[in-house]
Amino acid sequence: MKEANGPLDRPTATEYASWFKALADPTRVQIVSLLARQGRPMNVGEIVDAVHVGQSTVSAHLKVLAEVRFVLVDRHGTARFHRINTACVECFPTAADLVMGRPAPAAPTCPPEEDPPEEDPPEEDPPEEDPPEGDD
Repeated sequence: MKEANGPLDRPTATEYASWFKALADPTRVQIVSLLARQGRPMNVGEIVDAVHVGQSTVSAHLKVLAEVRFVLVDRHGTARFHRINTACVECFPTAADLVMGRPAPAAPTCPPEEDPPEEDPPEEDPPEEDPPEGDD
């Protein structure tokens, strides 16, 4: 933003618009609030039970939320657990303040949290080979 009385710069406005668009659905708002309030990773089944919509609908909403990095996915083997990205969620009120022309409480620096590395399955020791039989 160049001036306090001017509009937001285009890249910032585009980023904030994607955040607002991601939250433009009541089920997505429910999912974000659930994950934030639970404070722990949750699987899709747990989220489905809490928001009372189908699994495919929850999965589609989680995809949208992950695209703007409000939600991060932890993979443990074949299981996937979804958690809130606290760095981005903490920046959202700042974005709303800036869009509405209010002074920001802090500069909106919302670097995405790093996804934890996928857990590799434990490596198995190779089978021991019998020593070759030699001619004595």
